Amino acid sequence: MRGSMGNDQADKKKFSWVIKNFSSLQSEKIYSDQFVIDGCRWRLLAFPKGNDTKSDHLSLYLDVAESESLPCGWRRHAQFSFTIVNHIPEKCSQRKETIHWFCEKVSDWGFTNLVPLIELKAEDSGFLVKGELKIVVEIEVLEVIGLLNVSESESMDVNGFHVLPSQAKYVKSLFEIHPDIATKFRIKNQYLKTGYMNVLLCLIETVRRSPKEISKNDLADAYVALESLTDHGFKLDWLKKKLDQVTQKKEKEAAGETRMHEIGEELKDLKLKCSDLEAQLDKVKWKCSDLEAQLVKEKADVLAAIAPLGSSDDGVFDDFF
Repeated sequence: MRGSMGNDQADKKKFSWVIKNFSSLQSEKIYSDQFVIDGCRWRLLAFPKGNDTKSDHLSLYLDVAESESLPCGWRRHAQFSFTIVNHIPEKCSQRKETIHWFCEKVSDWGFTNLVPLIELKAEDSGFLVKGELKIVVEIEVLEVIGLLNVSESESMDVNGFHVLPSQAKYVKSLFEIHPDIATKFRIKNQYLKTGYMNVLLCLIETVRRSPKEISKNDLADAYVALESLTDHGFKLDWLKKKLDQVTQKKEKEAAGETRMHEIGEELKDLKLKCSDLEAQLDKVKWKCSDLEAQLVKEKADVLAAIAPLGSSDDGVFDDFF
């Protein structure tokens, strides 16, 4: 199906993505949550270290979410811009704009060299606030060939919870693995039920992330969310166990980093002492060399002093007789 997209309210054309602990991220690439603009489902793809071994820039792309589920021959024409937000009023945010036909062969598009990493991470740059980097994408879908992903109001019922089609398969699997997960859930209001299910899904996603990507604040928020879900009837012993494991790994990571720092400092001190000892040893070697030279000279003088004046065959001693 071919169709032109109509205009919409400006705020419905934008999506904001806040990347926490940007400077310390170890992942080669990360994805944002999915979002819907103009009936099309999208997500952002970022390479925090650059999309190239030689790159020293942030790489950022707009990606068609769940593109593998779209019908054969789908295409999507979109104009979009990325804004890397600068939080210092007198400094400018970084903004780049482009236009692209997304399709089966090229389902993501963007900028490999968006902003230099050294500029993003500079203390006075204004791009990072408490380690967080904020990215705003604005999209105008110009034309669509094939079906739209989903309308923003569409949802599916899974065990009494209304979820997005993209979440349905995962939620079904969740109930298959843990059939008693919501048997004691007491809230009847459908909007609240959906909200709590989204909190649960976000909590599971947090636990699935690498401990390196999770901050102490993330863990604290996760325990608060877990307690709230449990208080309202969700049975989540299995999830608490996973969260405790992540917390233990995070503590081991922190302890390991602290120990590595201590060892590094101790090693630095020892190397400094070794350097001092080597300098002293050089002085001792030089002193030994000097004394050896003096000894050789003194030996030569002594030998010269005790050497005979001559043999009796030379007639040297004739004058004495």
